Amino acid sequence: MSSRPNNYAFIDGQNLNLGIKSLGWKLDHFRFRVYLKDKYNISIAYIFIGYIQENQDLYDTLQKAGFILKFKPVLPDKDGKHKGNVDADLVVQAMTDFYENHFDKALIITSDGDFYSLVRFLYQHERLEKVMSPYKQTCSSLLMDTAKEKLIYMDNLKEKLEYNKKHR
Repeated sequence: MSSRPNNYAFIDGQNLNLGIKSLGWKLDHFRFRVYLKDKYNISIAYIFIGYIQENQDLYDTLQKAGFILKFKPVLPDKDGKHKGNVDADLVVQAMTDFYENHFDKALIITSDGDFYSLVRFLYQHERLEKVMSPYKQTCSSLLMDTAKEKLIYMDNLKEKLEYNKKHR
C-alpha cells in the first residue's frame, strides 16, 4: 500500500509577491495553497516573509489559507524602504527538515539565484520536486541551469490562481 508523498514547499514570500505583481495579477492565497496540495502533495507550506506590523491582515490571511509563516525582522534602509532578507532562514529551515527527514521532496518557490546551492543540493540528493519561479523574465540563470527540467513558471497559472472576489 503506497501513501501519498509528504512534500514541503519553501516559499520566498517577497519574491513570490513581486513576481506575481509584475505579471499584472493578484495571487489568491487560498487557491494557491489548495493548488500546492493537489498538484504537488504539499503537506507543509512555509512562507518566509519580513514582518511589518501594518501587514497583519495579510499574515492572518496567509495563516487561514494554511501557510506556516516564518518571520524575519525588518528594518527600514536609509531610504525608508523595508527589506526582509529571508534567504538564510529559508535555507536553514529546508536543510533542517532535510536532515531530520521530514519531507520526501521539496518545492522551492523563488526566482532568486541566491538559492542556487540549496536547489543544487536537493537536486543531487533526488529530493527536489520542482523550482517554481513566479516570473520567467527575472528568474536567475543559476536556477535555470541547476533545476533544468524541474523548473516551472507561474506565468500560465493566472486562470487557476488569480484572486477574484467572486470566489469569496
